[in-house]
Parts: sequence; C-alpha cells; structure tokens
Amino acid sequence: MKNLLTAFCVLCFYSAINPIAAQQTSIASPIYDRSENQLSNTDTIPDFRSKTNKIKITGTIYQSDGVTPAKDVILFIEQPDEDGDFDLRRAGEDRYVFHRSWVKTDADGKYTFYTFVPGNDRRYNQLQQIFPVIKEPSKEEYELETFLFDEDPLLSKACRKRIAKKSDTSRILKLKKEENLLIAQRDIILNAAK
Repeated sequence: MKNLLTAFCVLCFYSAINPIAAQQTSIASPIYDRSENQLSNTDTIPDFRSKTNKIKITGTIYQSDGVTPAKDVILFIEQPDEDGDFDLRRAGEDRYVFHRSWVKTDADGKYTFYTFVPGNDRRYNQLQQIFPVIKEPSKEEYELETFLFDEDPLLSKACRKRIAKKSDTSRILKLKKEENLLIAQRDIILNAAK
C-alpha cells in the first residue's frame, strides 16, 4: 500500500510538472527575444556595415492562398558569420546567435533585411544558409526551409535536383549587384491552417 501511495504521488508530481514544461518550449524560441512592438518591416543584422558581401533581402509574405498579403507576420533570421561559424553570445544565462534579426510585415506583407552572405562551414560541408523562423498572429512559430545562395560553390547540380524534387526552389536566392549591395527577392507563402 505504501508503494502504491508513493507511485501515485510521483505520478501526480510528474503530471503537474509536464504541462508546465510543454508550455514553456515555444518561449525558448529566439523569435520571442525581442518585443513585438519594437519590430518594423525593415531590420539590419549586427555587423552589417563591416561586411564585404552585403545583401538586401526583400519580399512579400502571402497568406496560404498565395495572393493575399499577410499583415503583422514576424520573420526571424539567424545565420553564421562569413567563415560559416555561429557567433554565440551570452545574455545572463542564455546563449544566442549574434547575427540575427527580426521583421514584422506591414499592411502589404512587405519585409526587408539588410544582412551579408554567410560562409560555408567546410568542416561539415555545410551550404551557405540563412535560417528563418516565422510567426503568424495568434499561431505557433514554425521554421521555414533555409535560404540558400545560387552562387554557393557547395550547391551542386545533384543538390539542386534534390531541392527541385523535394522542396521549393525559390529558397535559392539569386543575387543581383546594385552599386555596393547585393539584392535578393524572397517571397513567402504561409502554411495552410491545420
């Protein structure tokens, strides 16, 4: 009887703790590190001015119909530095990627990031990538497929074929040079409601 009571107490304790931990998982996402009222539809990544391969990534985020602009959608990006390494920093006990940025779409669904071309991590044969996370109003955040670069030497023909077969080729950014800035267009269509 004593073992049964102990098991019941442990079960109750575990049941009380588990939902709390499950509710805190989304708060751990870096998309929540900046207050929503601080966001605009344009942002600049740290160290932008000191980088050589500067990029302006601009686009429109559309509702799942692919036509209606999505207002007040938060788009968060983080990326490695020019050597392909993530510059990790500390704020108290939390660690974060230094090269990160947030935007919130305007009424026309438009957004703009000023950033730089990330490097390849050749130790692990990684592509040049920007890692986006999206958050629609009153919905959970979710990750998008990484933004890739058309001129990346590691983006082989075989890799391009796999992307064309299994995912969206618009994730490969085609850069155009305008004065001292590379320009890329990346429109995004939100996932359909589940």
